[in-house]
Order: sequence, then C-alpha cells, then structure tokens
Amino acid sequence: MIALYYLIALVIIGLDQLTKIIVDRNMEIGESIPIIEQVLHITSHRNMGAAFGILQGQMWLFFIVTAVVVVGIIYYMPKLIKEHRGYGIALGVLLGGTIGNFIDRLFRGEVVDFVDVYIGSYSFPIFNVADAALTLGVIFLLILMFMQDRKEKKEQSSHE
Repeated sequence: MIALYYLIALVIIGLDQLTKIIVDRNMEIGESIPIIEQVLHITSHRNMGAAFGILQGQMWLFFIVTAVVVVGIIYYMPKLIKEHRGYGIALGVLLGGTIGNFIDRLFRGEVVDFVDVYIGSYSFPIFNVADAALTLGVIFLLILMFMQDRKEKKEQSSHE
C-alpha cells in the first residue's frame, strides 16, 4: 500500500521535471505566453530562493531542509497512514514537490518557474508544478490534522 504513495511522488516529480524541461528548452527567460489573457500565462522565470523568492542564493540551507523533510516524510508516512490513508496522499504529494525543486537546485543551481497567474491587477508569484504540489500537500495535511483533532475531541467529550 505504501508503494502507492511513493508512486504519487514519482508522478509529481516526473510531471514537474517534464514541464520544466519544456519551458527551459523552448522559452527565453522572461518570455511569456498567454493561455488565458490577464489570468494565466506561461512565463519562463528562474528562482534561486524559496517560495516567493525569499532566501535567494541560500542553496546550503535548501539542501539541509530538503534532506530533513525527505527523511521525515519517509519516516512518518508508514506510521501516519495507519491513522488515515489521506496522510499517505498528502505526504506523497509533499515528497514529490520537495524532490522536484531539489532536482532543479542540485542540477541547475536554480528553480525553473513558469505558471504565472493574475487575479485582477494582482500578479501572483510565478511558480511550478512542485510548488503547487507543496502547497496542496500542506493544505491537505492541515485539513487532515484538523479533522483528526476534531474527531478526537468529539470522542473525548462523548466519553465524559
């Protein structure tokens, strides 16, 4: 069963790297292709930092954090899926996103970003498949934790 969650990570890594290779080989940095005018563009961008461009050039920090996150996910996944299979999905998605951006940092020295979203006049920071996976994985993990906490409190109150 745990292999399924690692497969989710592999699919995310594959999709992330494939899309980055396509952007890297076919677009100049800064080039933008509108998909939905003033809503969604594919814009070739490079980032040497973390989300939203913070911690620019701190590669050593990203390598350490990535190692800790990957080891933590691999360690906790078998334990957490016993409580709820959703944890396996969330951690598989997180693992895929973490490794996807790590591959860029390791081999390119920077992360390829390309999803450029506009909400009205606001331009959201450009991101990639790995970033989206990280965000969705964290959100799903938080939802699961919140739901489990509520369930435990409800069970406690019914036993009192």
